Amino acid sequence: MIVFSDITLQDKTTITSFTMNSNRRNCDLSFSNLCSWRFIYDTKFAIVDDFLVFKFRSDGKLFYMMPVGKGNVRKVLDDLIEDAHQEKEPFCMLGVCSGMRAELEDIMPEQFTFISNRDYADYIYLRNDLATLKGKKFQSKRNHINNFKKKYTYQYIPITPDRIQECLALEAEWYSMNGSNKQDGTLNERRAITYALQHFEELGLSGGMLYVENKAVAFTFGMPINKDTFGVHVEKADITVDGAYTMINYEFANHIPEQFIYMNREEDLGIEGLRKAKLSYQPNIILEKHMACLKEDNHEH
Repeated sequence: MIVFSDITLQDKTTITSFTMNSNRRNCDLSFSNLCSWRFIYDTKFAIVDDFLVFKFRSDGKLFYMMPVGKGNVRKVLDDLIEDAHQEKEPFCMLGVCSGMRAELEDIMPEQFTFISNRDYADYIYLRNDLATLKGKKFQSKRNHINNFKKKYTYQYIPITPDRIQECLALEAEWYSMNGSNKQDGTLNERRAITYALQHFEELGLSGGMLYVENKAVAFTFGMPINKDTFGVHVEKADITVDGAYTMINYEFANHIPEQFIYMNREEDLGIEGLRKAKLSYQPNIILEKHMACLKEDNHEH
């Protein structure tokens, strides 16, 4: 029997010791995401034979993640399958990227069905692309930046504890303009953002704010997912300030340490405007994620 525990801020060192040394770049493994969203997913974790494992619930169904670690993953998968059966639920994993899919097919051939959903694919960019916006393909982005610089007197300032209140106020303003008539998704996001801002330093987040004429008009934050990939979790801007989104994105990319080759800007959730915006930055990788379910359990699903 695997003994799973709730994820708390105190587990950061343990969890990141696995995720930071892994070659996985999916945003689900960011400690901040795991912690800030656990109120919805009731995410729990355990360490099994030098592997980090997670279980959580989504829409009432039980899910796991592909174990993170080095060694005999087959044995750990067997333990997780056993755990699901003890819960009297089918064994399904979410967030299985193509590399993990290949690994699963290798160790347990033809035992899983894979379903992919484009709405949950991660957008991964070269940090250098976003920081320099060089070349023809970024011409319109450069124009946005230049127009912004001509039009406004602005400042980019890193988020420090004394600026958290301003971020919360800006988020509330954004929500009243964009979110209040939307579905639960926006409310959930609100709750996750508020939690992240209130525990900014303990989560290991870093971010920046954009000021125009001394008024905060945008903020963004994130944290490393592994040694070469930085996850950008949130970006909010005042849409009445033309180019604020382009500018905060550009500035943040320039303030992320150079050791990070990639920036993961997460999913588009099938939202048309968001998909268009994310594609316009020319992703280096669109990281497909699958739901992998054990075939023998499928008749129960």
